[in-house]
Amino acid sequence: MASNCENASSNMPSSTADHQLNESTALARQSASNKKAIVVGLYGIPGSGKTFLLEQLKAELGEEHFKFYDGSKMIENLVPGGLEAFQRLEEQEKVHWRQLATDTIGKECADTGRLGVVAGHFMFWPEEEEAGMPVHTRNDLNTYTHILYLNVPAELVAQRCLNDKERNRPTASIDHLRKWQQTETTQLRHLCYHHGILFSLVSPHPTMHKKVSMLLRDFRYHTENRNLSHAENRLDEVVAAGQGHLETVLVMDADRTLAATDSGSLFWEIVCNSQQSGEEVSRLKTLFSSPLGYTYTAFRQAALLYEETAEDEEFNTLCEEVASAVAMYPEFVSLLKLVAEQDHVSAVVVTCGLRRVWEKVLEREGLSKTVKVIGGGRITDELVVTAAVKAAMVTRLRDIHHIYVWSFGDSVLDLPMLSNADEAIVVVGEELTRSKTIDLALLNAIEHDGLSAKQALLPSKTSPRLNTTKLPLINLTDPEFINAVIRHHSQHPLQVLHATNRNAAKLLMTTMRNAKVAGPVLREAHHRVGWYLATEFLAEMLGVEEYPIPHVQGHQTSGYRLRNEKKTSIVALMRGAFPTSMFIHAKRPQDIEHHHISQQRTVVLVDSVVNSGKTVVEFVQHIHSLHATIHISVSDGLAQALACHSNFNIITLRLSENKFTGTGTTDTGNRLFNTTHLP
Repeated sequence: MASNCENASSNMPSSTADHQLNESTALARQSASNKKAIVVGLYGIPGSGKTFLLEQLKAELGEEHFKFYDGSKMIENLVPGGLEAFQRLEEQEKVHWRQLATDTIGKECADTGRLGVVAGHFMFWPEEEEAGMPVHTRNDLNTYTHILYLNVPAELVAQRCLNDKERNRPTASIDHLRKWQQTETTQLRHLCYHHGILFSLVSPHPTMHKKVSMLLRDFRYHTENRNLSHAENRLDEVVAAGQGHLETVLVMDADRTLAATDSGSLFWEIVCNSQQSGEEVSRLKTLFSSPLGYTYTAFRQAALLYEETAEDEEFNTLCEEVASAVAMYPEFVSLLKLVAEQDHVSAVVVTCGLRRVWEKVLEREGLSKTVKVIGGGRITDELVVTAAVKAAMVTRLRDIHHIYVWSFGDSVLDLPMLSNADEAIVVVGEELTRSKTIDLALLNAIEHDGLSAKQALLPSKTSPRLNTTKLPLINLTDPEFINAVIRHHSQHPLQVLHATNRNAAKLLMTTMRNAKVAGPVLREAHHRVGWYLATEFLAEMLGVEEYPIPHVQGHQTSGYRLRNEKKTSIVALMRGAFPTSMFIHAKRPQDIEHHHISQQRTVVLVDSVVNSGKTVVEFVQHIHSLHATIHISVSDGLAQALACHSNFNIITLRLSENKFTGTGTTDTGNRLFNTTHLP
């Protein structure tokens, strides 16, 4: 920040690089931003109306939660002798006082918890000089969390300077003022992107102070946690609309998933054509390739880019034009229309892009009433969607609402969402338009993070990603796939897999039925049965997934394990079959607690013999009371009493009409542990 008097006396050469922070500090600064004071810099060339706007904001917002500072007056109050003495100082001494002024403001805001708004200067540039002299400091870039730049037309600024009777402003040509503005905005945008500061241009408007007030209120309240809370509330509204009938939800990315088009890129192309400027086309690319990457701050900055480009009415018109050029894949239109006919299945689009565009696209397809969009694009949306938000939406549906989740995505930003879903579909578009960065990350997620996904090729002749072993193909119009999506998870037919008539079962059961066999030999026989059922039937029922293993010949090869093995809980004796599964010892249903299964997808109940089924039914009821949609497999036992319950399958060595209950020397437990001799 600097005094208004400096522009008449500075003749020092410009050196912007001397005033820039080391770019490597940007992300560290950003991670700490939630803990520091919120300080907003109000910039613009002299004559743009910063002081006048500051007074308007003070009247509009009051000073209970906000504090307003004029940078020049702050320096005047700090320097002995005021601004006149400040002007006589050497440049390094001036830097000291500017930094002290900024630090004082930052400390006051941190101590009081108020948002600070500071009217200041970025550079001074007498027209006779070849370049302007930046007067921002290292401390400014460390303190400011947001910068708003008053982008007032140079013609209006020149007129204001001529009409200003209170200040002695040096005259400058309109061309010079325009060049000054362009230089400031270009350098400020770059600095902000590289130091985690949110930046936005504010154009003159009869109610400009209302727009800035809205932004300041948003800056004060909006945090990453609050952002996630808004997204969760909107998701809960989608679930509530299902009136308790929802069993399955399809969570879908939008751009390049539901359509080949990227609506964000198309938006900026239209803006570029309308304004006859090439700058806008690369705005998002410049932002996301900066040190901000794809962070929460980057998506907040993207919202500010949309905000500064168009007012609400023009923005809606632009979104209409973009939506009219977006053609959804017919396969998704058909799938979503079929989903719309189901009471127990719903779909929600969770997009990092423009909510209004995708609402209009869905409306055109007749889907707006049944497919809701969670997304942003404007500050009034109070929401930006990041990769973390997408993943949280899937997790909330699965773990809080106990809903079966299918997720569809195409990019690296979708991988956390895909990994958290019960079923993951990677949408693969044509090579010229699809994401180029996902392959390596996708391979890593499959081989090291346990992602089990399939790929849908759109159009069908598109070349697949990776290979069809690691990422099997599915067809969105295939009846088998559609049936899998719309089937009832809480009422699917009971599936019973058994080996009653197989020779393997006859061999395995002989030792277990032999009354002369007890102790370690009998326990080993039960282990063999458990292993046989697990590898023969459980793997068939739940499926397997591929993962890398070292080959005995020294190279990497593929091995297989139970699908979602790390998300499986085993209750009883079969832990040896699947070593990465959670093993739980439970004598009664209450021994299984919420934390045992809240993050799991499958529970395997193991019992040696089931007669009436009473105990197993009690376990099934208790588990479903904790997690309504979790898949339960009951291994090595069967009872007709289980047929009235849902969302589980039964695996058994053999079926029998014999309902014998052993006691004493015939009791299975006594024989297993050689306690038949005890009274």
